Amino acid sequence: MTKVLEGIRVLDFGRYIAGPYCGTLLGDMGAEVIRIEKIDGSEDRFLSPITDKGDGALFMQLARNKLCMTLNPMKPEGREIVKKLVATADIVIANLPPDTLAKMGLDYESLKAIKEDIILTTVSAFGRGGPYANRVGFDGLGQAMSGAMYMSGTPEQPVKAYPPFIDFGTASLSAFGTMAALFERQKTGKGQMVEGSLFSTALTMMNGTAIEQAAIKRNRVATVNRSQTSAPADTFKTKDGWVLVQSVGGPLFKRWADLMGEEHWLEDPRFKDDISRGDHGEIISERLATWCAERTSAEVLSAMEEARLPAGPIMSPQDVLDDPHVAAPGLFQPTEYPGLDVPAPLMKTPVELSETPGEIRSRPPTLGEHTDQIMNELGYSAEEIAELKEKRVV
Repeated sequence: MTKVLEGIRVLDFGRYIAGPYCGTLLGDMGAEVIRIEKIDGSEDRFLSPITDKGDGALFMQLARNKLCMTLNPMKPEGREIVKKLVATADIVIANLPPDTLAKMGLDYESLKAIKEDIILTTVSAFGRGGPYANRVGFDGLGQAMSGAMYMSGTPEQPVKAYPPFIDFGTASLSAFGTMAALFERQKTGKGQMVEGSLFSTALTMMNGTAIEQAAIKRNRVATVNRSQTSAPADTFKTKDGWVLVQSVGGPLFKRWADLMGEEHWLEDPRFKDDISRGDHGEIISERLATWCAERTSAEVLSAMEEARLPAGPIMSPQDVLDDPHVAAPGLFQPTEYPGLDVPAPLMKTPVELSETPGEIRSRPPTLGEHTDQIMNELGYSAEEIAELKEKRVV
């Protein structure tokens, strides 16, 4: 089966999540992705180590479907190799500061001089044009500076979400932008620069709250897990665990009130619409908390399912691995890797296409696994490659 991006070559200079996962998504869709890595391994390879050589869990997720070559592009010979690679490529991904891009010859003008229709996809912390443009940052800064952390936890203790959702969101949006740039290139023959930023992604996710604040100055503060714009929508302790229940809209609230035996609440002006229920959500949460405390999680979830109310258990990572809905459609693909005692459960492409689906075709690469192969393709002899390795260029 022909893949959507078959025949497209991507040079992935990305690090950590936002850049690399953009490349991962393109690779899932059939692109040939070459991960360009430091001679001794880039830092993101070794986060949360799980193998005998220290390769990390996040690397396993982000490096599938990629080739890997080691390269020092700051050396003159390395810059020449970069030029030769760029001449063969369609897309370059780099989440590096602008001055570093220029030093490595990866700024858009330098790339365009080598290949006129090249697409450069960059990811930065704050984007260009503002006073923070040259600041470095990670996912947590996006959460902190967008209002997301302020609206999480409590007024006394802001809370950062454990998963780096700003990173993954930025990667996904950058992949979307890159695909759009490819589509445009098909029509016009012209490449372009695609720019994503953690800050822009975070502001997008918090934009509704900012709009509300600008319009009516609600001055909201955090209420832990309880929603402020509908109810019931909160987490609840049961006899043997925790569950989340989330209701939006009048029909769902009616089902909930019927289940609770509180039909008279349907005529209560405090609960007349979603925003009113959100404003009085503490009362609704207290009622449901009492009900849940008298039941096991299974009993709560069974009753919610019968009433067609959205609810689910609070699951640990091990619970996720054991969950039947993860297993039944095969959402995780067990993947062998050298030095790993058990197969890594790699999450498949998170969006499904009926005719040209993404797929995991190859395991993550070991450090420099494909350096010789790629250098041979560029015209370097075995002797030249050995000399460049001796000089720590590749």
